[in-house]
Amino acid sequence: MNISQWLFPLSPAGIGTALLCGFIIGLERQLSGKAAGIRTSTLICMGAYFFTSISHLLSEDADSARVIGQIITGIGFIGAGVIIGREGIVLGVTTAAVIWVLAAIGIMIGLGRGITAIIVSAMTVALLTGVNIMEYIFKSLQRGVHKKLSREAKPSAKVNEKED
Repeated sequence: MNISQWLFPLSPAGIGTALLCGFIIGLERQLSGKAAGIRTSTLICMGAYFFTSISHLLSEDADSARVIGQIITGIGFIGAGVIIGREGIVLGVTTAAVIWVLAAIGIMIGLGRGITAIIVSAMTVALLTGVNIMEYIFKSLQRGVHKKLSREAKPSAKVNEKED
């Protein structure tokens, strides 16, 4: 009995592709200091691949498109969990979008479109990196809602003020 039989309906190539795609996107996120780094990105990509592959084992009457729809819905909830508001700025929207893309990549791998998944992963990293470079070069891209939040703590109300 070989490894492919043990992994059925998964394949070593599919698992490797999911690991690679999740890793390259997760590496960019981790190097950027974002919440969904290498571990999270790889697990999301692999999970979507696993569920899509497993859906092919369902009976003839079952529709694997429903499983894909549920993956999309579930990932939407995970993405919503990373979005927060702080100091009037909404944070985490890009991370939530990346999580959705990671799930889509895992689904593509599960549908046998590994090369497409690798291309989309490279495009995603290029987009994220390219926009960061553009924001660094063109400071005007950082205005308004795209303003970088300072990591320094804001001074709180003075505690030792004397009352009149």
